[in-house]
Amino acid sequence: MAAEAEGPEDRKPGSDEARSAFAPPPGIVEPEVPDDDQATSEFALPAGAETAEPVSDGGSAFAPPSTYSAAASPPAYTPGQDFPFARMTESPWQDRMRTMLRMPVDVRPVPEAVQKPSETGPSVGRVLDLTLRIGELLLAGGEGAEDVEAAMFAVARSYGLDRCEPTVTFTLLSITHQPSLVDDPVSANRTVRRRGTDYTRLAAVYRLVADISAPDVEVSLEEAYRRLAEIRRNRHPYPTWVLTAAAGVLAGAASVLVGGGLLVFLAAALGAVLGDRLAWYCAGRGLPEFYQFVVAAMPPAAIGVALKIAEVDLRASAVITGGLFALLPGRALVAAVQDGLTGFYITASARLLEVMYLFIGIVIGVLLVVWVGLQLDAAPDPDDVLKIPPRPLVQILASMVLVLTFAILLQQERSTVWIVTLNGGVAWVTYGALTAGGLPQVPSTAVAAGLVGLFGQLLSRYRFTSALPYVTAAIGPLLPGSATYYGLLSIAEDRLDAGLASLTNAAAIALAIAIGVNLGSETSRLFIRVPGAARAAKQRAAAKRTRGF
Repeated sequence: MAAEAEGPEDRKPGSDEARSAFAPPPGIVEPEVPDDDQATSEFALPAGAETAEPVSDGGSAFAPPSTYSAAASPPAYTPGQDFPFARMTESPWQDRMRTMLRMPVDVRPVPEAVQKPSETGPSVGRVLDLTLRIGELLLAGGEGAEDVEAAMFAVARSYGLDRCEPTVTFTLLSITHQPSLVDDPVSANRTVRRRGTDYTRLAAVYRLVADISAPDVEVSLEEAYRRLAEIRRNRHPYPTWVLTAAAGVLAGAASVLVGGGLLVFLAAALGAVLGDRLAWYCAGRGLPEFYQFVVAAMPPAAIGVALKIAEVDLRASAVITGGLFALLPGRALVAAVQDGLTGFYITASARLLEVMYLFIGIVIGVLLVVWVGLQLDAAPDPDDVLKIPPRPLVQILASMVLVLTFAILLQQERSTVWIVTLNGGVAWVTYGALTAGGLPQVPSTAVAAGLVGLFGQLLSRYRFTSALPYVTAAIGPLLPGSATYYGLLSIAEDRLDAGLASLTNAAAIALAIAIGVNLGSETSRLFIRVPGAARAAKQRAAAKRTRGF
């Protein structure tokens, strides 16, 4: 009872270990605590300042302060500068995913699961597998590395997986998902074994990604797998004989573009058909693509040399040039330069190496036949290549036929063939007008290719699909077939200076096409409306990518 009567101070332990860490050491006098009427806070009002009397409201903790004004109240939350606070679903999913991919992981907005997850949460393994399979089809179809990463990122976020990092190289795709900062990451990868050009399949994959990313379309994992299996099993829209005929018509149109007539058209078409059949035969026997290009380049050159031996009054050089147009790897070149300009240097280097090998195969095939013609004193005259008569209407029609057949070779959907044909016709008209006005060939090609990229990107955004079906075939008339053939023929005649100069000009034209297409694509984003906060984040991320940090 005596212990209960003791005060609070008497119940405290007396050990030195229980002393407060803020107690003054021995010998130091503790300052006196000021009185309540002597405020020492730096936030105290100065003498003479008037304060408003608080209104009594019962003492509720939720009562607003006395100085509160609803009219002048601040917003409930003000996001920081360049912070993607707004819901970024008003812009195309490609731009939204590119914007977030360029952000650091710690500042990316939290994903909003567009698709309804199961009761136990998203199946991480299946989502990652679906993401890799979609990326594989896009990369094998020739899509750029940045667009493949954006599609993979969109699929993963739509199914609620945060902290995902997709990585794309020329033959390998990988994706890593880290559930939290304390959990172990989950990684998966997939190797691209086979490549094939089928833009119909590419468009179907884009529609699947767009539906998965759309909040008003419900696509479960089972439904996504089913649609993906249908896309894989889908047959090409055009049979083999149509593709072979398209290759012949393409070569014939290209020969007319460089000054040939009807007989030249038929001869170039025959050479391209023979080359296409030989390439199919080699592919069926498992020969690498390099040898396929060597074999495919020989029949058009052989027909040109044969016409020269027979002394037929035809432009033999136009026959060979038309065959080259059907073989030049313009699609791979554009994809390689695009990857390099967007920062995917490993993938760009691999694709440029692929272009170099294919081009060397074409060079070897043509040089072998031209060398035989030189031994027989039947080599085509190289000056015929440079004598292209101006025929504006015929050349415009030939360029559009070339683009049409090129689109068929790329297995495009029938609804996009006429659009890309018009795009290619506009590009050729622009190129012809600029060269007729005195502008050099390389900048004229770059401007025309820029229009192709601009219109192609805008059309793809309008239809929510890939830009390749609207761009690749349209650059066909701009490919440097004449400069390439003139350089090869000059080298075969031991005129190395002229040959190397012409091949350098051909390389410059090819790079102008690729850079122009990419620049037009980037310019098209200026016309795409993006919400305010997303626009600020997009500009900031794009600037970071441009400066390299």
